[in-house]
Amino acid sequence: MQKQFLPHLLKSIFSDDLPRSRLLSSLLLLIFLGLALAPFITSGARPLNTAATICVYVILVASYDLLLGYTGIVSFAHTMFFGIGAYGIGLSLSDNGPYWWVAFAGLLAALLLTVVLALIVGLFALRVRAIFYSMITLAVASSFAVLASQLSDLTGGEDGKTFSVPALLSPAFRLFEAEIFGRVVDGKVITYYIVFFSSVLLFLFLLRVVNSPFGRVLQAIRENEFRAEALGYRTVLYRVLANCLAALIAALAGGLMALWLRYVGPKTMLSFDVMTDILLIVVIGGMGTMYGAVVGSALFIIAQNYLKSLMAQASSALVGVPLLAQALHPDRWMLWLGVLFILSVYFFPTGIVGKLRGNRPS
Repeated sequence: MQKQFLPHLLKSIFSDDLPRSRLLSSLLLLIFLGLALAPFITSGARPLNTAATICVYVILVASYDLLLGYTGIVSFAHTMFFGIGAYGIGLSLSDNGPYWWVAFAGLLAALLLTVVLALIVGLFALRVRAIFYSMITLAVASSFAVLASQLSDLTGGEDGKTFSVPALLSPAFRLFEAEIFGRVVDGKVITYYIVFFSSVLLFLFLLRVVNSPFGRVLQAIRENEFRAEALGYRTVLYRVLANCLAALIAALAGGLMALWLRYVGPKTMLSFDVMTDILLIVVIGGMGTMYGAVVGSALFIIAQNYLKSLMAQASSALVGVPLLAQALHPDRWMLWLGVLFILSVYFFPTGIVGKLRGNRPS
């Protein structure tokens, strides 16, 4: 009885969508434990910031994969919704003081604006096919980023805005007087775990969505929209709902990022660089696999944060070999990141998760 209980529990938690690969299961468990214990197994601000960024990007990328991988919608407006969530919390706390009700009110306002914009974009643009829809979303997202930069009195313009958070989340707050495993449990650690557990819950929610009857219809639309419509499904309605749901999750991810950084700005929240990172992570991890968002985000964010430092060490160690030392100069880290991406696509055409699952469909 007990032997049957654990597998049944895991199937229930993961919506009967288990990794289906021992190597993938081990990799996911390693990432989960690393993120769960990050404040206690690392020291300094950089590793913890990397872990928090991974948590946020897992949700951001998974929500985009709901559109691209499961529904077949190519949208460039995802960073706009990410930015709306961030600005909702950031501006409310900046203008009205560091109170919980202010943060929740700002997030609620951001979510309402997100739904309205997602509906407008969906109803008017999802009837347009292929590349035309992508161009419309790109234009809308670019216009929103320009608007956020120009409304300097409200948003802080290009400089953005810093803000204070509730006392529980401030670095001066101490949950315990004594250290836990050599770490002071202060407001920063509490903020990290808010980000971590929120990300876990949102990820499990998305996993439930894609494995529900609603998610199966989205996959049917992705495979053959005409056939799905012939079966009686209102494909435009399903695509609009998927667009709104993905936008809401992206806005929540933006709110978590703002809460962690204590800062909002157009380059951090609304830049097309963020959209590029999302696309790269989706391809690396594997489209149409929620687990691809976890693996892809972890690998990409770690490489983004530590590849330059590793190259600097390698370049110093190879100073006696001028050609290799110059090739591994830290200023060329973007080149090598691009090379790693190309190798990833070449050896894992279905993404890392797709390869580890034996290229079986989701």
